[in-house]
Amino acid sequence: MEYALRAIYSGLTLYMMLILLRWLGGWISFETDYGRWKWVAIVTDPLVGRVRRVLPNLGPIDFGPIVAIFAIWLVRGIGLGLLIGPQR
Repeated sequence: MEYALRAIYSGLTLYMMLILLRWLGGWISFETDYGRWKWVAIVTDPLVGRVRRVLPNLGPIDFGPIVAIFAIWLVRGIGLGLLIGPQR
């Protein structure tokens, strides 16, 4: 059971990194809208898109990825942290 929870924990961490990659891709000349890395957009856009629809329009600032990462971080840290227990 502990290995499955740790795999979920690691999967959520990877998902947070993919959201960061998608968000910062334009700044570091890493294209995720088409080509070989389009799968990053396909994987991350459903969650970030839902978060964007809930947030108010703040003009040119996009807080959707930040809020999505924070929500995953809370689920990962609090939810799975309670199930896994203290680190040994």
